[in-house]
Amino acid sequence: MNLPYCEKAMALLEFDRITEAAASCAVSAEAAALIRKERPLFDGEEIKNRKELVRSFYTLLENTGDQSPLELPDIGALFSPLAVEGAMLDPEENLALGIFIEGGETLRRLILDGGEAGEKLREKAQAAPDCSFLAREIFRVIDRDAKVKDLPALKQIRLCIQSLTKELEQIASGYGAGENTRHMLQSPLPSQRDGRTVLAVKANFRGRIRGIIHEVSSTGQTIFVEPEEAVKINNRILMEKANLEAEIRRILRELTGRIARKRENLKEFHRVIVDLESLRARARYSRETGSCFALDTGALALKQARHPLLGKGAVPIDLVMEPRTNMVIITGPNTGGKTVTLKTLGIFALMNQTGLAVPAAAAELPVFDGIYADIGDEQSLSQSLSTFSAHMTNIAGIIENTTDRSLVLLDELGAGTDPEEGSAIAMAILDHFIEKKSTVILTTHHGMLKNYGYSRHGVENASVEFDRRTLSPTYRIIMGIPGESRAVDIAARNGLPPALVDAAKGYLDGERSDISALIRGLKEKHRELDEAARSVREKETRIREDRRRTDLKELTLRQKEYLLKKEGAKEFRRLLLESRKTLENLVREIREGELTRDKNLRVKEFIRELEAGSAAMDAALETEEKNLAALAAEGEVPYTAGGSSVAGVVSGAASKAGIPSGAGTIGPGMEVLAGPSRRRGTVIRRDRKGRAGSAVSPQDSPSPGDPAWIVEIGSVRMSFPGEELVPVQGTPGPGLSARGSAGWSAELVPDEDRAAKLELRLLGMKLEEALEALRRQIDAAILAGLREFSVIHGKGDGVLQRGVQNYLKKDPAVADYYFSRPEFGGFGRTEVVLKG
Repeated sequence: MNLPYCEKAMALLEFDRITEAAASCAVSAEAAALIRKERPLFDGEEIKNRKELVRSFYTLLENTGDQSPLELPDIGALFSPLAVEGAMLDPEENLALGIFIEGGETLRRLILDGGEAGEKLREKAQAAPDCSFLAREIFRVIDRDAKVKDLPALKQIRLCIQSLTKELEQIASGYGAGENTRHMLQSPLPSQRDGRTVLAVKANFRGRIRGIIHEVSSTGQTIFVEPEEAVKINNRILMEKANLEAEIRRILRELTGRIARKRENLKEFHRVIVDLESLRARARYSRETGSCFALDTGALALKQARHPLLGKGAVPIDLVMEPRTNMVIITGPNTGGKTVTLKTLGIFALMNQTGLAVPAAAAELPVFDGIYADIGDEQSLSQSLSTFSAHMTNIAGIIENTTDRSLVLLDELGAGTDPEEGSAIAMAILDHFIEKKSTVILTTHHGMLKNYGYSRHGVENASVEFDRRTLSPTYRIIMGIPGESRAVDIAARNGLPPALVDAAKGYLDGERSDISALIRGLKEKHRELDEAARSVREKETRIREDRRRTDLKELTLRQKEYLLKKEGAKEFRRLLLESRKTLENLVREIREGELTRDKNLRVKEFIRELEAGSAAMDAALETEEKNLAALAAEGEVPYTAGGSSVAGVVSGAASKAGIPSGAGTIGPGMEVLAGPSRRRGTVIRRDRKGRAGSAVSPQDSPSPGDPAWIVEIGSVRMSFPGEELVPVQGTPGPGLSARGSAGWSAELVPDEDRAAKLELRLLGMKLEEALEALRRQIDAAILAGLREFSVIHGKGDGVLQRGVQNYLKKDPAVADYYFSRPEFGGFGRTEVVLKG
């Protein structure tokens, strides 16, 4: 591309004001200067990388806020002195270096510690050498006021100077306080002349105080005398001050030498940090202007684009070029926004290709290899160029340099000369750009160019909308329809006498009036289509909102249902854990002692309490289910009851797995799974008393016609409804569970040994068998939600006892274990508590 013509376009579009605004967001003058010198990039990959870096900073600032105050003083001029052997930086220069390094490290940490920073931005920050040690070296010597600190080498000299100064003050105050000398002084306080302490002696007493005369006042009334006894002390003070200055220079020279040895690292650190700050400034500017980053899709589309130099008062515009369109001809009234549209597109292209976001709701911009513009009146009296000549000179240069990837912006093409000839020249120029396939946006008032837009492939007409009621432009771009200039209406609005307005209208011939009427009709149709499209969009928005609310309601229902199920399971586990010890003691008493009527009644009472608790839970779930169904009906969301027929679900699942269930498949002598502990048992006979879920003693007599069955589990016989018994045959499906009216649960498992037990008996087993059984018990207990159980291992020679305790000690699932109380088995039984 031709750089002079691009620079000219940047000047016409006032791009320097954009870079100045972006530069003002930088805390470093060097970074600001870097932004001001920035020129658009024309390589697609470079633009992509630059935008990615700025976008990463933009995202980082969005998520972390712009709260880190940075100070990055100018240090670029210090690298030349650092290259000179034996050079010395003064304290102010050292302070600037230290502050820059600290600020740079803060900026690096902001990027490296921020998870939102992009990979390329992190790589750039990591590329900066670590110079933090130099900052520590500097601030070990220099304080924040650019003073050399009171180092040991300097402290002794400064103490000596303080002591001598105090001695000198005592000598001077002796003259001011002495009875014999006080009246000889103009002032009792000593003063300084040439860095030495002197006394202000009255002229008529000059011989009375012996010493060196340093100065006489302009009136001759006062003589400034350095007393003899103060001369030596003043001399010593001057010598010590000279020693102090020499020591300070030595310290600064050594410090400068240490910095100079890392000059190249520091120089690279400086380059990276200034570049990072320039990127941060671009991101800050983009945030402040409410901008977005243009997508590179090859298309050209601007949505709600605002010219960045017009501020908040800018009217957003939309400009969309169809994929097969290379040229847009914008017509319409003066002050309607045609030129602003050109400038907005041009400045957006420049901003996009310097890595800046553009102030728009959305934008798609291709990468141009050149951005050319001919906008405004470039009449030059010094070069004897008229307006038309100036335009033609500029356009001729543009024509020589454009390619199929160039953007050309032409304002009022063909103006400044005879309309007919101007139109002919304009069409010839446009033919050239069509042949070159350049992207061209132009404005015009020539009617012939409106027809040109309809008769050429790849060319589209557009207009700026004009409100006929208010006789004012709306600044809205209408694609596909040419616009009227509305010069007569605008002249009337700006004060042209009505008689002249009527006369002007009379000169307009009928043919042109017909064309204007046609354009007005097209605009009305376009407005109607826009209204219809807006109505459709509003309906779609309402439908989406309704759907969103419905989906939200459905999600709420599902969450509610899930919480109900979870709470129900939690409540049941609580009930089971609370009842475990009671049931355990009852079972032990039944096993270990004679089955008496009192024990039988206690078992029945426990079962009734358990049934009552289960019934209360079922009732609560049923009530909540009704409320949930009503809520679903209100939201018109399909709802399926989740807890009203769990047993039916289990029965169906069991039948699919080939497992028979129900009373019709149960018979005496059959092995079944029954009861809440899912223990294997044997069916003895029908229960003719109808006490499902109750313990049964041998003395109970049968009653005919009862659907329940007596099942023997170990040494205990209990009654269960037929539908709660699952025959142990076939291969049941994994993880299947059932709940019946009595509140019992049975999990279908292929082996009783895999079910969790409240009491695990290991008596008579070898150690390996016992530990394997314990492992299975722990796994099953975790799956079943059983947090506590007992292990009976006996005492014997202690092999099982030690083996069990050692295994429990190492198992990560075990929270605690301990021997039972003496009445429950003592050292022959271990209580196990699993982690929650």
